[in-house]
Amino acid sequence: MTDSEFDRAQRRMLEEIAADARDTRSWTGRERFSDGVMAALARVPRHEFVLPDDTDCAYINRPRGIGHGQTISQPYIVALMTDILDLEPGDRVLEVGCGSGYQAAVLAELCAKIYSLETLEPLATTAAARLERLGYRNVEVRHGDGFDGWPEEAPFDAIIVTAAPDTIPNALVEQLKIGGRMAVPVGAPQDTQVLYLCRKNETGRTTRHSVLPVSFVPMIRRRTTKKE
Repeated sequence: MTDSEFDRAQRRMLEEIAADARDTRSWTGRERFSDGVMAALARVPRHEFVLPDDTDCAYINRPRGIGHGQTISQPYIVALMTDILDLEPGDRVLEVGCGSGYQAAVLAELCAKIYSLETLEPLATTAAARLERLGYRNVEVRHGDGFDGWPEEAPFDAIIVTAAPDTIPNALVEQLKIGGRMAVPVGAPQDTQVLYLCRKNETGRTTRHSVLPVSFVPMIRRRTTKKE
């Protein structure tokens, strides 16, 4: 595809996201996503984050496989999860599940610093190189276990989890700042999964409310070797 074809495809994607937001407002409570979030999606070249054979499909409003049994999320879901976090320019955000780096790039357009964990080392390596090549200097990618979070950089203003654990990991709750928000899908792959928005109040108690039924790949533990 040419640059102009990519531009047209991206505009169609943004129109579909806006339509999906209207259609799901009874679930999410949000009839439209913020101008900042939509502008961030418009600035990120999604065709750079899919497999080479999938570039012509990059702006279809659907998830795509990225290898290793993982996916790049549906653009609408990326927009929704970003929007419900109500991010501020100075926020420091932990992402659990870097994948190809697309969600991290969207967050980087909106926030001061993104710390992105990826359980699968090949994906972590390629995502870090891709984000560096595309100029996202405020994203740090680490090959690590998302269940453990990134304790040395905590607490975080927001946490976004892009794979589904059976229950919300305690380490992530602990690493959320007072007043912080977490978007996390919860549920086993064979069961109904629910996207939750969690908030930590001034007493340190975390509340959560359901946003939308979803379908995510399962959150997996980092594979370790005997040397580790």
